[in-house]
Amino acid sequence: MTRPAAIISSATLVLVAIIVAVSNPSLVGAASEAASGDSSEADNSLVRSHSPSLGPDDAPVTIVEFFDPACEACRAFYPLTKKILNTYPDQVRLVVRYTPFHGEVSETAIRVLEAARLQGVFAPVLEALLARQNQWAAHGRFDEAAILEIANQAGLDSAKAQEQLDSPEVQAVFEQDKEDVKANQIRQTPTFFINGEQLDPFGMQELVDAVQREVEELSEAGEDS
Repeated sequence: MTRPAAIISSATLVLVAIIVAVSNPSLVGAASEAASGDSSEADNSLVRSHSPSLGPDDAPVTIVEFFDPACEACRAFYPLTKKILNTYPDQVRLVVRYTPFHGEVSETAIRVLEAARLQGVFAPVLEALLARQNQWAAHGRFDEAAILEIANQAGLDSAKAQEQLDSPEVQAVFEQDKEDVKANQIRQTPTFFINGEQLDPFGMQELVDAVQREVEELSEAGEDS
């Protein structure tokens, strides 16, 4: 390439970059992030930095559950996921993604859970809401007062929660999780991913077996290294 041609080509590239930056600045940010390699494991469509989790943050095995607090199947799976966490206290963590498939009742319960996360009482409030799910969400019945009462008994500051339920911070989490539900083509709750791989076939024993395999494989890999 001749020198004048090289100068023209460089000028053209600069002009294109300026046009892209003006028309869609998010593309520039995405490109910069990709170039720098700054794509945190805790900030993608499966695991966001805001996502509530149970278990150690540095656990080598991550279960992601797309979860609806009004879902009876989610309630049925909770004792199992809790047992898995107790079985592998150092190796496994559970990340919860909000999935409001049951309409207003789900949305209200999710907002209460998010307020509980902000207050540092997510786990006890989650357990209480699931244990008494039939009091606020059975057969399509929606009792917002019961949700707040149960959460308050589990440690939620109700007065503070009233300010948090419709706050921009909680709304942003709610909207982001809905986008991630679509991005991952989630069609039922619960849906599980183990270290990024969707659980398929789906089932309770299948979840137990998949987690056990992942723990054992990582343990063997660590011994060999």
